[in-house]
Amino acid sequence: MPKQELLAFDLGAESGRAILGTLLERERLEMNEIHRFSTGQLSIDKHYYWNVFRFYEEIVHSLHKCVVELNKIPQSIGVDTWGVDFGLIGSDGSILRIPYSYRDPMTETSMPAFLERMGRTEIYERTGIALHKFNTLYQIYAMNMANDPVLGMAEKLLFMPDLLNYMLTGEAKSEFTFATTSQLYNPVTRSWDEEIIRKLAIPKELLQEVVNPGTVIGLLNQKISRSIDVEGIKVIAVTSHDTASAIASVPAEGDDWAYISSGTWSLMGVELKEPIINQRSMLFNFTNEGGADGTFRFLKNIMGLWVLQECKRSWEKSKGEMEYPDIILEAQKATPFSAMIDPDYAGFYNPLDMPAAIDTFCRQTGQVSPKSVGTIARTVLEGLALKYRMVLDQLELVTERKINVIHIIGGGTKNELLCQFTANATGRKVVTGPVEATAVGNLLIQAVGHGYLEDLGHLRRVVKNSFDLMTYTPEDSELWENAYKKFQNIAKQN
Repeated sequence: MPKQELLAFDLGAESGRAILGTLLERERLEMNEIHRFSTGQLSIDKHYYWNVFRFYEEIVHSLHKCVVELNKIPQSIGVDTWGVDFGLIGSDGSILRIPYSYRDPMTETSMPAFLERMGRTEIYERTGIALHKFNTLYQIYAMNMANDPVLGMAEKLLFMPDLLNYMLTGEAKSEFTFATTSQLYNPVTRSWDEEIIRKLAIPKELLQEVVNPGTVIGLLNQKISRSIDVEGIKVIAVTSHDTASAIASVPAEGDDWAYISSGTWSLMGVELKEPIINQRSMLFNFTNEGGADGTFRFLKNIMGLWVLQECKRSWEKSKGEMEYPDIILEAQKATPFSAMIDPDYAGFYNPLDMPAAIDTFCRQTGQVSPKSVGTIARTVLEGLALKYRMVLDQLELVTERKINVIHIIGGGTKNELLCQFTANATGRKVVTGPVEATAVGNLLIQAVGHGYLEDLGHLRRVVKNSFDLMTYTPEDSELWENAYKKFQNIAKQN
């Protein structure tokens, strides 16, 4: 079988990338980064937005580089992004306003206000989705509360990857894995939840047909096709929530494993054939998000490396440019457990100064605040690893499943100190890789859509054949067990 060229667009909260994948003999994947660009929020008049028009320009620019400069013609493209955010389309087919960011403060009051219309238990039972203020549900209700005229003018709601697919093809569809993140979708009925939509006071027609990963949305529009002088490139709905793409690429077997998709956020969970929706899963705030092959990602959101990223941004204002390897080296030298933080402390969500927020947390919990770059960085990484241990305990309790292996995928796999800390804190073998897990999943779901790969098992076999993996085993078990007991008390205070 000849090699197949596929192009993935993986957009994260900090950066986006275009990665060309070459599938060889249906058993191995080679990858080549074509273009990388910044994303980042726009801060305008007290609101945060995503400049989707620039994202579209970067996608077109990447296609030009791929086809015209490198003479590589992809058979298809796929787009994935972070979850929950959306744009609105008017009756003339135009985008009515650039999308809000999930970090916009408008949802501070909308979530408690909506909970007065429908209780927590009913929302969770209907959606299986953990209650987070950034969910699509509360963004829409915030617009309703503000009498936002744009919401009233809209005829279609499209989530971020669906919106980009629409701009590329003119076709409006919603992809399954992303739709489930919205808290508007019922995983039991496998459809939009009509009662929630009624309580939101929006027309059901605003929400689009839900399609499965691997569905061909359409062909690139004529304007783009003419600019690159190529016709017939397909746009495929991949597992378009970035975590869903990442989890699809986990090189695992059996059912005794958990995953951590490690990046700006950490998403930790297990893969299930059916959602778990009960009192215990609601108590621990676990969420049931769609995955490849109709599976569900039973997981928990953890603040992730956002805390360290924001520390770095603050430090660079006074210390100049810093590199992560240097920060991690300083963390290795620092004294263990000089302080502990819970990464999910509300004050870490979007502070103006992250080191100051860490200082506040430590003082509120009766601890001496870390001061140096190395000590703060180590405190963040230890806190993440200990939080993983707490979520692991909850996962085993709720699923009644023994977890023996943790697979870490995504950019966080490059942070070897965090990976070792995770093995230490959980007492489990940790396997890391692939690094570009989201792009890998994106590309291989495209391959499934073409019929080049048979199923999720075949996809994961390709991952094993294509990428180097690293294994970490637990160290200093007694030290970390004692630290975990202390962490549990601090987390309870939070």
